[in-house]
Amino acid sequence: MNPSTANTWDEFMEGVWRQNPVFVMVLGMCPTLAVTVSAINAISMGVATLFVLVCSCGLVSLMRKLTPKEVRIAVYIVIIATFVTAVDYAIQAISLALYDALGAFIQLIVVNCIILGRAEAHAAKNPPMSAMINATGMGVGFTIGLLALGVVREILGAGTLFGITLFGAGFQPWVIMVLPPGGFFVLGAWLLFFAWLERRKLRRAAQPTEAGQHV
Repeated sequence: MNPSTANTWDEFMEGVWRQNPVFVMVLGMCPTLAVTVSAINAISMGVATLFVLVCSCGLVSLMRKLTPKEVRIAVYIVIIATFVTAVDYAIQAISLALYDALGAFIQLIVVNCIILGRAEAHAAKNPPMSAMINATGMGVGFTIGLLALGVVREILGAGTLFGITLFGAGFQPWVIMVLPPGGFFVLGAWLLFFAWLERRKLRRAAQPTEAGQHV
């Protein structure tokens, strides 16, 4: 893998895994907990956020040398709000049922700290291609996080996945999973799982060092 490809891959994977917005940085918790009662809601919100994130970071990067530092945050918010409005109308046109399910959280993408944080920390300091690749990774990571919660909550809370029934008539749904506490329980379980993976990785990395000290 040449250095250019490696750098591009690192930019992308930063948000997908190493700095995942949901499981590592724990950002965007309002939509993460509120809309993940089903997998379709989760993936819809994730894709909407991904679109806004990539488009806004690309435009912020293009305008980075033209934007006065004193008003940069206001400019970022205007740019983000423009793309959120486009997404809002698009979802209304595609499915009113989905629009009602996502509710006000579509408009609240404007103040999602993931998007504003990427605009300020990365897009405003890097060329458009780098900014959009990094934003794509963050958006994909956020979508994966939402989907991880949505799949578990829908299966346990309704016995379905993407609306398809998985169990027989005897299955008793865990109603709590489609209620607000269910979002906290599932998020906590996923965070524990990833914390365990990180600790396991650190222990494995420390083993060769300890072995060398004993020799």
